[in-house]
Amino acid sequence: ADIANDLQKEVYQHLAYYVPKIYCRGPNPAPQREDMLAQHVLLGPMEWYLCGEDPAFGFPKLEQANKPSHLCGRVFKVGEPTYSCRDCAVDPTCVLCMECFLGSIHREHRYRMTTSGGGGFCDCGDTEAWKEGPYCQKHELNTSETPEEEDPLVHLPEDMVARAYNIFAITLKYAVDILTWEKENELPGLEMIEKSDTYYCMLFNDEVHTYEQVIYTLQKAVNCTQKEAIGFATTVDRDGRRSVRYGDFQYCDQAKSVIVRNTSRQTKPLKVQVMHSSIVAHQSFGLKLLTWLGSVIGYSDGLRRILCQVGLQEGPDGENSSLVDKLMLYDSKLWKGARNVYHQLFMSSLLMDLKYKKLFAIRFARNYERLQSDFMKDDHDREFSIADLSIQIFTVPSLARMLITEENLMTTIIKTFMDHLRHRDIQGRFQFERYTALQAFKFRRVQSLILDLKYVLISKPTEWSDELRHKFLEGFDAFLELLKCMQGMDPITRQVGQHIEMEPEWEAAFTLQMKLTLVISMIQDWCALDEKVLIEAYKKCLTVLMQCHSGFTDGEQPIVLSMCGHSVETIRYCVSQEKVSIHLPVSRLLAGLHVLLSKTEVAYKFPELLPLSELSPPMLIEHPLRCLVLCAQVHAGMWRRNGFSLVNQIYYYHNVKCRREMFDKDIVMLQTGVSMMDPNHFLMIMLSRFELYQIFSTPDYGKRFSTENTNKDVVQQNNTLIEEMLYLIIMIVGERFSPGIGQVNATDEIKREIIHQLSIRPMAHSELVKALPEDENRETGMESVIEEVACFKKPGLTGRGLYELKPECARNFNLYFYHFSRAEQSKAEEAQRKLKRQNREDTALPPPALPPFCPLFASLVNILQSDVMLCIMGTILQWAVEHNGYAWSESMLQRVLHLLGMALQEEKQHLENLSEENVVTFTFTQKISRPGEAPNNSPSILAMLETLQNAPHLEVHKDMIRWILKTFNTIKKLRESSSASPVAETEGNIMEESSRDKDKAERKRKAEIARLRREKIMAQMSEMQRHFINENKELFQQTLEELDTSTSGVHENSPVISDAKLTALGPEQTRVAEHRQVVMCILCQEEQEVKVDSRAMVLAAFIQRSTVLSKNRNKITPDPEKYDPLFMHPDLSCGTHTGSCGHIMHAHCWQRYFDAVQAKEQRRQQRLRVHTSYDVENGEFLCPLCECLSNTVIPLLPPPRVLFNRLDFSGQPNLTQWIKTISQQIKALYLLRDEDCASKPEEMCIFLQLPEGFRPDFKPKNPYSESIKEMLTTFGTATYKVGLKVHPNEEDPRVPIMCWGSCAYTIQTIERILADEDKPLFGHLPCRQDDCLTSLTRFAAAHWTVSSLSAVQGHFCTLLASLVPNEKNGNLPCILDIDMFHLLVSLVLSFPAIHCQDFSGVSLGTGDLHLFHLVTMAHIVQILLTSSTEENGMDQENTNSEEEVAVLTLYKFLCQCTGSALKEISSGWHLWRNLKAGIMPFLRCSALFFHYLNGVPAPSEIQVNGTNQFEHLCSYLSLPNNLTCLFQENSDILNKLIESWCSNNEVKRYLEGKRHAIRCPKSGGDKSRAPTLCLVCGTMLCSQSYCCQTELEGEDVGACTAHTYTCGSGVGIFLRVRECQVLFLAGKTKGCFYPPPYLDDYGETDQGLRRGNPLHLCKERFKKIQKLWQQHSITEEIGHAQEANQTLVGIDWQHL
Repeated sequence: ADIANDLQKEVYQHLAYYVPKIYCRGPNPAPQREDMLAQHVLLGPMEWYLCGEDPAFGFPKLEQANKPSHLCGRVFKVGEPTYSCRDCAVDPTCVLCMECFLGSIHREHRYRMTTSGGGGFCDCGDTEAWKEGPYCQKHELNTSETPEEEDPLVHLPEDMVARAYNIFAITLKYAVDILTWEKENELPGLEMIEKSDTYYCMLFNDEVHTYEQVIYTLQKAVNCTQKEAIGFATTVDRDGRRSVRYGDFQYCDQAKSVIVRNTSRQTKPLKVQVMHSSIVAHQSFGLKLLTWLGSVIGYSDGLRRILCQVGLQEGPDGENSSLVDKLMLYDSKLWKGARNVYHQLFMSSLLMDLKYKKLFAIRFARNYERLQSDFMKDDHDREFSIADLSIQIFTVPSLARMLITEENLMTTIIKTFMDHLRHRDIQGRFQFERYTALQAFKFRRVQSLILDLKYVLISKPTEWSDELRHKFLEGFDAFLELLKCMQGMDPITRQVGQHIEMEPEWEAAFTLQMKLTLVISMIQDWCALDEKVLIEAYKKCLTVLMQCHSGFTDGEQPIVLSMCGHSVETIRYCVSQEKVSIHLPVSRLLAGLHVLLSKTEVAYKFPELLPLSELSPPMLIEHPLRCLVLCAQVHAGMWRRNGFSLVNQIYYYHNVKCRREMFDKDIVMLQTGVSMMDPNHFLMIMLSRFELYQIFSTPDYGKRFSTENTNKDVVQQNNTLIEEMLYLIIMIVGERFSPGIGQVNATDEIKREIIHQLSIRPMAHSELVKALPEDENRETGMESVIEEVACFKKPGLTGRGLYELKPECARNFNLYFYHFSRAEQSKAEEAQRKLKRQNREDTALPPPALPPFCPLFASLVNILQSDVMLCIMGTILQWAVEHNGYAWSESMLQRVLHLLGMALQEEKQHLENLSEENVVTFTFTQKISRPGEAPNNSPSILAMLETLQNAPHLEVHKDMIRWILKTFNTIKKLRESSSASPVAETEGNIMEESSRDKDKAERKRKAEIARLRREKIMAQMSEMQRHFINENKELFQQTLEELDTSTSGVHENSPVISDAKLTALGPEQTRVAEHRQVVMCILCQEEQEVKVDSRAMVLAAFIQRSTVLSKNRNKITPDPEKYDPLFMHPDLSCGTHTGSCGHIMHAHCWQRYFDAVQAKEQRRQQRLRVHTSYDVENGEFLCPLCECLSNTVIPLLPPPRVLFNRLDFSGQPNLTQWIKTISQQIKALYLLRDEDCASKPEEMCIFLQLPEGFRPDFKPKNPYSESIKEMLTTFGTATYKVGLKVHPNEEDPRVPIMCWGSCAYTIQTIERILADEDKPLFGHLPCRQDDCLTSLTRFAAAHWTVSSLSAVQGHFCTLLASLVPNEKNGNLPCILDIDMFHLLVSLVLSFPAIHCQDFSGVSLGTGDLHLFHLVTMAHIVQILLTSSTEENGMDQENTNSEEEVAVLTLYKFLCQCTGSALKEISSGWHLWRNLKAGIMPFLRCSALFFHYLNGVPAPSEIQVNGTNQFEHLCSYLSLPNNLTCLFQENSDILNKLIESWCSNNEVKRYLEGKRHAIRCPKSGGDKSRAPTLCLVCGTMLCSQSYCCQTELEGEDVGACTAHTYTCGSGVGIFLRVRECQVLFLAGKTKGCFYPPPYLDDYGETDQGLRRGNPLHLCKERFKKIQKLWQQHSITEEIGHAQEANQTLVGIDWQHL
């Protein structure tokens, strides 16, 4: 001991000196430095001491000697996925971490995923948690054969054990002391020699103040920036505290007072403390020590055991003095970070050591009350409280059992719970009046105690000891006390006259009831397991119920009721006048136990032990009956003035979450009462409670009543009450599907629920689960039976999978099923009748056959044949027969018919199951055949039915009445056969037959009439149509013609030379006849032809920057003001896409519409500050017709090339000549330009030898009308503005480049979509895309007419110079850095600017063709230079065709030019194959481009997916099939060009491997709270948290929004992994959620993982999202979603 004391002294001195020197040296923490020094100076020596050698060797030795644990024990972080198995887990709190789950047998079972709230741990290896498969593959290896109870200390050397004791005792004591230290200015045994005088102002976390409040206060108090304040707040939220100021006492105290002053207005102020820096230092190190202890005990079970012993050793002060107790009891005063650390330590030590887990559980249970009281006052949530460990302890069955018997835990929990709910009324019932916020907060906390109770009871005992029985019943007593306080709480009185003023508080009571529902069910399950317990519990419950009743009946006068010769004494009580309560848990518990007596047969085995004879049935039924009458009266509208609180209570009373222990048990209680009393007496009491006794007990009262009461409301109310009462009788007799009431088992009950749910309509799995009650394991038991009663239909692309009821189950349908709501009942009736009509059956819905009652309830059926019942039915039928004088309703009659049917079914079953000696006591048929007594001799029920069968006012019920009469006859026959005396057929039967035939004939006649009428109408209609067409023949002709012209496939119907070869460009281009195009404006409905000189017509369009085709998402976008977009890089990192919905308007109509939208927006902005789904300031609007998001308009033009084409009268030059000519023209232009600046024009011609026919001074005239010119400029400027993200400027020379680029990019995206879907190139585009491409291409071709001629000429010269170099343009991108299709489009569309000054007779088409050939050749060279052909042994395909030989030759020539940097390749076949594959996208895009540019229809071969697509494309584009011919024909000039292309430095660098192809990096993130995956590039982001906000254009935005700007140029698609939902974003203000592509086995998505079923990727749905992205429809999709759902507009999307 001395050594230990000395050691402690030394350690403490060491710590006292060094800790303040290492920790907390300044205002900002420096964790890396602190940890490093602490490891060296403080922890290192302890590790040496512990190991007795260098810990680098010592710890690995320990680890090797250690048997690894078979428990996993991984502690979950917030948001981590956890898995539970619905087949094998003992209860739903048994969970596995992902690693164990994937290695366990449960992944093949019905598992359930959830995300952890943090703080639980993985139960892998715990045999008590799993029915089977407790180990995953990894932990299975660790279950060796050694005895369970072996002491782990035997594996450690003895001297080490002693050292470990010493060091653990010192360090743990130090940590506990310093963490629980309360004095601000001194330290426990750690006084420093030189004390520095610095302090911290420490801010603590609470769950009351919001982030915003804290940030705002901090900025004021310690004048820091918002960024710093956010940093402080984030740390406080994460760690529970953070110093916000460092300095002397006064300086810190001043900050403290500001914070307190600023936050104390609304709530209690933020907690702030000024702490001496050395205390903070020691606390920081204390936490470090706890973490260190946790890691050290990980090396060895022995060390873990020692730490547990040290922790639980009683200190000098006796009870509660161990270190563990100290920490636990100080829990609520610690900050979040400290709690987390020591909870983790408890989990990795005490809970992982089975011996000490038990001891710790006992400590926990003994301190339970104190811990819970602390938790009530604690300002942190449950997951940060030590109280939360109950879930780790109480759910272990053996521990729970032990704690109940040894520590009386069940009673403790309930007593603690009762202590916290102090408010009672005079009768001692709970009172929840007008909750203050604080009480509500406390009440929420108290509910966690119910959870603890649930955990304790969740696993049911198999064998009972006397001790367990005793303690359980003691707990049961306490529970009854609790229920007694609830019996009759929140009583209500009917409001008469005026409406209630204050809605009473009702939610608290119901919350309590809801939370207790499962506990009540579980307590019943426990009772059912042991006969002695059940008998005792039954007696106790009955006693308490008697006590509850004794106070109730005072002062109510007794009265006598008599009817039909029976009389009964009861009390006078009116639900509509006295107090009544919906909360009767004691009665309901007794009802539950009573059923168990029957189910477990205790009632028949030990009747002498049960107080059944003392029961007073009228007392038992009194309160449940009042409750049911209350529901009936509410339904009848008598309680309207009591407001919504009552409606809500009635709703929950029937709701699936509560009904098991409320409504269902009330029905059971009535069944119990009826089974023990004379049914006539019961019915009279019931009539009296329903306030209907008068009507049925006095003859002719009904007639008087309806004549005297002219008030419709009262009559209506009465009718409803009668209907409700009959419904209640149907329920009492018919609801026998609970085991113990009827002879059924539990699955029958679930099947019946499912059948009735599905008879309303087919339902998805999740809807069904919601409609069924869950047990304590969150199971409904549905999966086991669903296959028997339903078929599953898989979902399509949208929607979800549905279960449909099997047809053979329809006969079990009961129209008066007691769990139907009113609405469900009428839907179900409708659906079932419809089914019957479809199957050509009659539409009666007779009551289904029912299982027999259990003996205890057998006498229930007699209610159907009791005199009072017959009287009630007779009375109502009589009203129906003489239907004029009475107030009655069809529903009433329908219920009576149903009851008659039930009685007949019952009698039929009795007769069928008859054995010799039994006499049938159920003689319903005889009773209904008997007419009434004198004096009034009313007809028999049977006679009245036969009268009603033909009543014209009862069409609907005919089938049912017929079914009753038929069943009546069947029973008669059965009786006769059993009594064996044949009696002649009764009159009734013959009568029934004849009436049936009459009826059939009548029906047939009606159907025939209806058919004839239908035919006549149809004939009339078609005659009218023909007439109309004849009269308006011209109109119809015209419309047909227009249809021809306006469809997108304009050219298919045109008279083209069909057999000739179709060629899209060049001098050989197929001539197409001109088409008139007449279109209609959607705004003014006027028609107009599209002509060059007419008013402009426009299409609504949407331009967006796009990265859909991007191969490089990491490119930094250059400064838009200086960037030159002339050449597009082949990685297409960002293009400009134009889309359109295809709706056409006049330009001026659109202008007016847009102005109106703008004006409206300005008005709206003054009124409200929410975003609309479109942003007017950015020129956005919704298409007036389809509300599609648009931001500009494209002008409609006639084919433009026709306008610029001149006669071609000379022989057309070949490529070489043409290049020469063009080069000269370019040279001339350049010279002229230089000259313009230098000298006067007169001298010009002397210098310049102008090429023949070239007139550079010629200025072409613009052919377009003013309005078209204006629209060309509008659309051009819009493309420029969006594409470059700059302010509009129509003079900018980059405008035409952006227009050509958008045309090229849009064609490329469409080609890509078609290729991905394997669709042919032509004929499959939707109209809107086809119209959009036509307009876009024509626009781009015409745009040069409104641009500066010299600028466009300049662009052409520069573009051409990239292929045909000249002296002027140096420094152009190399051939590998140009996207050839963009180059082709720009060249072809800018060429007219030069061609218009050329009068030499060369046609425009020739230029197109030569440009196309030139670019194609450049593309071929590009492909050959970059194709990395892997020669795999497929050379046998070498057919040495001319193509292959030619390609090889070309390749060899390239090898020469590049100085043999290219790989040698011998196989021409590979090269040719690569070349064909590589050039296809370019050829397909070109075909689309020239088709839309020149309007030549596509040959039919390209309109289908056939073979030889390549050849057909070449022919359409006038290319030779062997592409290399191009090189051979023009070899003299091309060899020069190729040499110049290959000599570029960049090409050299590429070939030497210094430049790389580009990949998208995947960044690995740490665990973030809302991990979000970008579906475009696969980056993981952290959404919706302060830590990852960045600044974008001066605003703080979340990680996703920021990412869209780099990755998707403002548009993004994200998968929020933990919520399992897809997020679409566009810009900062637009976004929407989209159903995820993951479905469970029932074809449903699960957003937010609420159900947790296993999810699988649905390929089709994923394709659908992919398609939205490819088609650039994300923005449009968001627009539609926001228009449809206004709440989306209010979300701050930029913070995601």
